[in-house]
Amino acid sequence: MVDGFHATGEMMPLSVQLPTPTTSSTRRRIVLTTLGSLGDLHPYIAIARGLQARGHDAVIATSACYRQKIGALSLGYRAIRPDSAWVADADVMRRLMHIRWGLLRVGREWILPALKESYDDILSASEGADLLVSHPLAAYATRLVAEKTGIPWASTAPVPMAFFSVYDPGMLSAAPAFFLEYLRFLGPTFWTAIRWLGKRATRFLAKPWYRLRAQIGLPPTNEGNPLIDSHSPSLVLALFSKALADKQPDWPAQTVITGFPLYDQDGDAGLPPLLARFLDNGTPPIVFTLGSAVATDAGPFFQHSVAAARLLGQRAVIIVKNAGNRLLKLPDEMAAFDFAPFSELFPRAAVIVHHGGIGTTGLAMRSGRPMLIMPSAWDQPDHAERVTRLGIARTVSRSRYTPDRVASELRELLDNPAYSQRAAEIAEQVEKEDGVRNACDALEALLQPSNRIGLY
Repeated sequence: MVDGFHATGEMMPLSVQLPTPTTSSTRRRIVLTTLGSLGDLHPYIAIARGLQARGHDAVIATSACYRQKIGALSLGYRAIRPDSAWVADADVMRRLMHIRWGLLRVGREWILPALKESYDDILSASEGADLLVSHPLAAYATRLVAEKTGIPWASTAPVPMAFFSVYDPGMLSAAPAFFLEYLRFLGPTFWTAIRWLGKRATRFLAKPWYRLRAQIGLPPTNEGNPLIDSHSPSLVLALFSKALADKQPDWPAQTVITGFPLYDQDGDAGLPPLLARFLDNGTPPIVFTLGSAVATDAGPFFQHSVAAARLLGQRAVIIVKNAGNRLLKLPDEMAAFDFAPFSELFPRAAVIVHHGGIGTTGLAMRSGRPMLIMPSAWDQPDHAERVTRLGIARTVSRSRYTPDRVASELRELLDNPAYSQRAAEIAEQVEKEDGVRNACDALEALLQPSNRIGLY
């Protein structure tokens, strides 16, 4: 991704931001494994396209539900289990998005029961590979394949919380700002004890991993908890901006912070013509979206969003799949669309209201617009807390997302120029980071024999 601006000062769309092709004497086959929602897929699409532009054979190994999406991009594709189709099932999403137990349920009920199938699929996909690159949810099986085959392996951390740092602890649930500050004030000694207890308490969940390890003939390991400590010993890519989280003393020494490797396209589609016309014919709107996964179980989010915008007398754009069915009638100053590339829409917004997913958060930070975040699950409360700390966002819990409360929060973001000024400063920093190029540089360096170390 070559971030930058046109001569007019407008932000370049992500669809054209690929690394400058480099000459390579050796074409390498690089397999990127990932599981989850579109937010878990898009960074790896961005990196795969960057590697392809450099002359490599980039293959994305992911759930079967994304076969068509990957194929349309002319990237290599291999199917791995488990499937991620559950992101479209409201009942399943409601269970897996529990604000406290969601992450545990994702691992216990989805990833670990299919660990053997994941291993078999990734082993097959890795045939002829020179390098494996894994998302955290795919890392449990990918690292076993790497150890079994001897193929070099790089792990990734798409979110700061993946490091479980005692110096910069992640927040697993939404809480009042004063309480979060208190928790941080407790310091590394307290969080070291919490980390130790967490590793001990969840170690039983790793039994399927240890059984599979023995089954495929790998020697025993004394590792404390592979579900928490699952970083590659050769290279860890932190796929986010330093503005969101900087390297901590207890991160792996082999960590490279790349910046956001952003991707937000749907084929060759740009801004829908009707949306472009709407944006051109009025003041910047408030943009409301819950991404792809959280929107499956949105509750009254969109209805309350419309009501809040009406209380403020503000124009609004709502992005949600099947928008026509979800929002049958909107006032003239509002419009709803199934899809829009956020890299083109967000810079034209007044405020961006979203769920705090890492992809949406990265694109919002890059846009230079303030945010209101309603975190719903997983790592979203942590992202919300971080951007709030940066002074570019405010947070409202899902249970308190009412028209009056949202209108009050939006009024502060709209009327207080400090938020917009700070958002512009952060955007400038994010723009300088080239997530795809930095990731590709690090991966190509790892492919050099002199830079490899033993797996374990």
